[in-house]
Amino acid sequence: MLQESIQGMNIRPEGTYVDATFGAGGHSGAILNRLNEKGRLFAFDQDADALANSIDDPRFVLINSNFKFIKNYLKTYGVSQVDGILADLGVSSHQFDSEERGFSIRGNGELDMRMNTQKQIKACDIVNTYSPEKLQSIFSLYGEISNAKKLADTIVQERENKLFLHSLDFQQRIAPCIPLHKEYKYLAQVYQALRIEVNNELEALEMLLLQSTDLIRAGGRLVVISYHSLEDRMVKKFMRSGNMDDKIEKDFYGNILSPFIPVNRKAITPGESELNDNNRSRSAKLRIAERRLNGTK
Repeated sequence: MLQESIQGMNIRPEGTYVDATFGAGGHSGAILNRLNEKGRLFAFDQDADALANSIDDPRFVLINSNFKFIKNYLKTYGVSQVDGILADLGVSSHQFDSEERGFSIRGNGELDMRMNTQKQIKACDIVNTYSPEKLQSIFSLYGEISNAKKLADTIVQERENKLFLHSLDFQQRIAPCIPLHKEYKYLAQVYQALRIEVNNELEALEMLLLQSTDLIRAGGRLVVISYHSLEDRMVKKFMRSGNMDDKIEKDFYGNILSPFIPVNRKAITPGESELNDNNRSRSAKLRIAERRLNGTK
């Protein structure tokens, strides 16, 4: 949904923008094409591999860091407010296609799943060391897996004989937990849960959203593409209420005090042509919100 997200940003040619998830640079390139010589774009990506895609443009700065540190890094460049923030969440195509990174259920790489390869903990560390209670919790909360307890108990039992190191071995040894004819969906949920835990993804998203209130100036846009219900619910609630509890506050006259106004009440989903070109986009949901002119902050 490149075009939809770029249009949703309502870009001012002289404005300052942030691409919080640089990846291959597609969104950043499209934003730069709409900026004039006074415009500026800051991009973030914690994956060192993304640095190879950096754009040679005096208006562009690529920061090799997690977007949860957005406010501190922008401050070092003398930027206190921006006109828009775009975040395309989830795993990049490069990460999925790099078998050794361990993100895909189709390869046989190490159970790694680190977006930042400098981090210490890998997915294999989680399945080999977490208690059954903690494993059950992450599979239930982050993967929304119905038989999370059975899966956790199976993992703990199996690792007593041999530690988990690689993807296919892991899949084969948890096979008794996988519902018949639902192998792909189940494994995708398992990998999602492990990936979220490895990268603290929901914590990072919460930090980005909360900082956006101060960073985006009045009339600016927050544009987020999410790929699973946990992310989408967080984004939807925040855009509606301005907080993680979805508590909508009103003034004496009954006016909503939320700092953002949702631009699209329902999430925008990929069209048929995009689904044909990119099957990975099938779960994508795009939400857009505008910073109120008389916001609470």
